[in-house]
Amino acid sequence: MTSEEYNIIVEKHADHLFRFALKSTRNEADARDIVQLSFEKFWKKHQEVDFSKAKSYLFTTAHRTHIDMVRKNKRITVMEELPDNGNRISANRYELRDFLELALGQLSDIQKKVVLLRDYEGYAYKEIATITGISESQVKVYIFRARKKLQQILIRMEKTG
Repeated sequence: MTSEEYNIIVEKHADHLFRFALKSTRNEADARDIVQLSFEKFWKKHQEVDFSKAKSYLFTTAHRTHIDMVRKNKRITVMEELPDNGNRISANRYELRDFLELALGQLSDIQKKVVLLRDYEGYAYKEIATITGISESQVKVYIFRARKKLQQILIRMEKTG
């Protein structure tokens, strides 16, 4: 891959990669670090990476960089907890996006990542398997279970709100 092609990849995928990292970390500074480290690693290998596989390479690198950050810092990103049944949620206070963010926060890290890659970024199951390093069938299981859990959480939120 040439440096011109690298620049095209940066232009084309930087925003998508940042959104993915931000949804994964829920911390803007960490997301920026992940994107920067991912592009740095990509640059070091840009001559070895096929132009058509650059997006997949970047998302795989971002996923692994996030895992490394969590391990290194020995912390787990914690999302806001859902309010219990005693605390009613006002529809005016929260937008649908806020409900989805709260619900996504209730998923395990791997469930959240596969759902984000599939539903937000539009990756195929096979590509998600490559990015996360798990089998395609396990990706389908994680996505199915995550969607069911999201459905239950959103129903519970609707009933309490």
